[in-house]
Amino acid sequence: MKLGVFTVLLSAKSLEESLAYLKELGVQAVELGTGGYPGKAHVNPDELLEDGSKIAKLKELLKKYDMEISALSCHGNPVHPQKDIARAFHEDFVKTILLAEKLGVERVCGFSGCPGDSPNSLYPNWVTCPWPDDYLKILDYQWNEVLIPYWQKTAKFAQEHGVNKICFEMHPGFAVYNPESLLKLRNAVGDVIGANFDPSHLFWQGIDPVAAIRKLKDCIYHFHAKDTKIDKYNTAVNGVLDVKHYRDELNRSWIFRTVGYGHDYQIWKDIVSTLRMVGYDYVLSIEHEDSLMSVDEGLKKAIRFLMEVMAFEGTAEMWWA
Repeated sequence: MKLGVFTVLLSAKSLEESLAYLKELGVQAVELGTGGYPGKAHVNPDELLEDGSKIAKLKELLKKYDMEISALSCHGNPVHPQKDIARAFHEDFVKTILLAEKLGVERVCGFSGCPGDSPNSLYPNWVTCPWPDDYLKILDYQWNEVLIPYWQKTAKFAQEHGVNKICFEMHPGFAVYNPESLLKLRNAVGDVIGANFDPSHLFWQGIDPVAAIRKLKDCIYHFHAKDTKIDKYNTAVNGVLDVKHYRDELNRSWIFRTVGYGHDYQIWKDIVSTLRMVGYDYVLSIEHEDSLMSVDEGLKKAIRFLMEVMAFEGTAEMWWA
């Protein structure tokens, strides 16, 4: 496995400054934001697609710091019910695919998106229960009239341009938020759809990441290393559904944490070991969203922690085998 970082957390630095900083810390791969929610601070597809020399310079810069691209990331909601918003996210995603083709990157990370409840909606409608029956009607509309047709078309475009792995983060608020919904879309669209496996979003839903890895197996195309701390007192009172601001750490049911500050070494060792058992031997990309730590502190702690639990070398030969 290789140690990577989602460079959005270093947006205040230039790309070269970020690569030099990460190289010194022992990082081997970078995940680059190319639009949507992550923004384009380090890599702007509009500029690179218009000027081939800038693509060449990006490749030279990566080579200079001995860094590979694990994925391009363009998280957004391309099926948003407001057409202008959906169009902007879709265009960013299309440009990301075209840039990935130029860079020889086969993985693009993002969200599935979430439609509204009807063609007349203004905002996404994330359904979390089957009753009253209105919710089942919403789900039928979202999946069969919007989500599946959109991703069938977009996935075909991606494959035509060398992107064979669309990696969805299973995030509440979007149609794909757990292994079951990911597999539902994969079954409808094809094996171009897979997971950008982020344990942090599973922890706070009450999902065991190890069990989820065993279920998804070879559907895991990318991995975000991020943790979540469940507040047992607030959760005991209010459960895990929480709409309080992320800065209200004391009163929230859960908060995002640097790796190791939500769950201990044994759990992360089990996660890494299970990834190996199902055949994932790619990048663990650190995503920093810990509101209790600075970027520098959180990133360095995550790197040290993961270096303790990661399997860097190949499978050992047993003397008795």
